[in-house]
Amino acid sequence: MQTTPIDKALTRGGLRGSWNRLADLASRLIGHSLLALVCRLSIAAIFFLSGRTKVSGLLTLKPGTYALFRDEYKIPVIPPEIAAHIAAYSEHLFPLLLVLGLFTRGAALALLGMTTVIEVFVYPDAWPTHLSWAGLLLYMIGRGGGVFSLDHRLGIK
Repeated sequence: MQTTPIDKALTRGGLRGSWNRLADLASRLIGHSLLALVCRLSIAAIFFLSGRTKVSGLLTLKPGTYALFRDEYKIPVIPPEIAAHIAAYSEHLFPLLLVLGLFTRGAALALLGMTTVIEVFVYPDAWPTHLSWAGLLLYMIGRGGGVFSLDHRLGIK
């Protein structure tokens, strides 16, 4: 059987081989720990910045935050005054834990729960955004914080 130019290009030394070597290099350079760090920092920023819009000073809820939960969010299972506090404090605590890489899986699980509530009860049309958040959070729940985390230093899985 005779080899064609396409077959030669796809052999180990050709295009396929070059692509596979590049993929192997990317896998070595961009391992779990780097991915986990990027996931932790990116999702932490989203939630922390959202939390900052709800408070003034350190953690004093703005009057508008109560109105937001009462008039716009309208979460049916929790009174708005309680939901406002839970959300504001959670959007500060869990991102901080993610940045530190401390109790990463639990913090990610808590934020996934918040994401689910936001998706189901508040902004169901924003599912593409919430799905991308869920992807980052599920990765951390499944794989943990990586070596660049306090979890790793403390031996916490």
